[in-house]
Amino acid sequence: MKRQQMLDAINLMEGQTWDIIIVGGGATGLGAAVESATRGYKTLLLEQEDFAKGTSSRSTKLIHGGVRYLQQGNLSLVLEALKERGLLIQNAPHLVHNLSFIVPNYNWWSGPFYGIGLKFYDLLAGKLGLGPSEFLSVAETLKHIPTLEYESLKGGVIYQDGQFDDARLAISLAQTAADHGATIVNYFKVTNFIKVQNFIAGVLATDVLSGNEFELKSKVVINATGVFVDSLMQADDPNHKKIIAPSQGIHLVLDKDFLPGKSAIMVPHTDDGRVLFAIPWHNKVVVGTTDTPVTEPSLEPKALPEEIDFILKHAARYLEKDPTASDVKSVFAGLRPLVKNGNGGHTATISRDHSILISESGLITVAGGKWTTYRKMGEDVIDKACLVGSLTERKSITSDLKIHGWTDNIDSNDDLRHYGSDIVPLRKLHADCPELGEKIHPSLPYLKAEIIWGIREEMAMTLEDVLARRTRALLLDAQVTINIAREVALMMAGELNKDESWVDSQLTNFSKVAENYRIKS
Repeated sequence: MKRQQMLDAINLMEGQTWDIIIVGGGATGLGAAVESATRGYKTLLLEQEDFAKGTSSRSTKLIHGGVRYLQQGNLSLVLEALKERGLLIQNAPHLVHNLSFIVPNYNWWSGPFYGIGLKFYDLLAGKLGLGPSEFLSVAETLKHIPTLEYESLKGGVIYQDGQFDDARLAISLAQTAADHGATIVNYFKVTNFIKVQNFIAGVLATDVLSGNEFELKSKVVINATGVFVDSLMQADDPNHKKIIAPSQGIHLVLDKDFLPGKSAIMVPHTDDGRVLFAIPWHNKVVVGTTDTPVTEPSLEPKALPEEIDFILKHAARYLEKDPTASDVKSVFAGLRPLVKNGNGGHTATISRDHSILISESGLITVAGGKWTTYRKMGEDVIDKACLVGSLTERKSITSDLKIHGWTDNIDSNDDLRHYGSDIVPLRKLHADCPELGEKIHPSLPYLKAEIIWGIREEMAMTLEDVLARRTRALLLDAQVTINIAREVALMMAGELNKDESWVDSQLTNFSKVAENYRIKS
């Protein structure tokens, strides 16, 4: 997947009409691109920044049915998500795996209460279930989570759900779409619509990296821009009333010794009505999340001091060793694109179901939803696109589609496992150049070869692309990543044939972003 080849494909289509143009390169847009391309439609996806730059790289790293949605009585969403969870584990075993969760019980009634609920969760999963939930004694609970707060502990319940690396899945979806003929390009901003007799007939867009402008015709345009869908809807219709109620969630990253085992902790109810997770991830621990309404969406949301305090306070209730701000290796914030429910309630109560809207001009907007159901969202929105664009109807095949890199030979202990079948050519890189087999830093799991691979094969264009999304270095340890940024930038400059001024510019831009991932002392 090379950006110049994508630009060449766009130029070859000059004067011709795409079947479908998708605006937005997060989970929703990429899912739609895979769906469209595999049905044989001429598909173009445009992302104004990098793939998964926003919400889609800042999730809780779970592919799950949603125990909280079960509590809320949203059985249809839980059923849909559990089905999609099962399909994704089958179609992307290199990216998604089973993870055991422990619900600790500190009250005599909570074990039976949550145990019965999780048995129902198992039942809803049916044949796509990952294993039965079970009641645990105090000793069994501490065997799974030895660092759990043991005072007043009555036992626990264990259940199974899915875990993944969100940005890595996003890149694999982009590659999957490209493998099936889609044209996928990042740093390509849509600035306006082309209209014929008040009906959308394409977009005007600018290549952010070159400044070149394009007029791109299409039979149908899909707005899949997440928390920014209102901006594109207002460009279509200045009288549009906003539909998104953005909600911010933050996560803290701690060292592995806070949660040394292979199991995660799930606390069903926190002070703001959300669940709390503590999850092993890339040899660190991710703890979150909050639910804070925000007024305006941002490409770089910042964790608020009160959110950080909230997570630390709740984590201290359940971990024997209380984490403090000085223990936090990184903090990241993401915005949920929640669709307003009209009652002005707390964002934690707003449904995570997705919505599809079609404007009078024919603009299709898909909003809401969550990572787990990205495939179903893509299927639903392409069904609508076929009607709006009068495209030849073709059945979806994505429920059985293997995601790029699929392999049945997965070594769960291999730090490169998320590349799947691409491990072979990636390893050849450092076989040909042994220096590339070195880690970028002793405390990070990434090889120098992954930097080069990200540039050559995954369309990484900036230092942030490499350190935040092709690798997850910035999320794992912000200060260490800041320390190695110049070395990585110099590696990139050599590969991209860039000069010292490019390196300096990249470091300046990256430093501004990276500071948001550090807790100021």
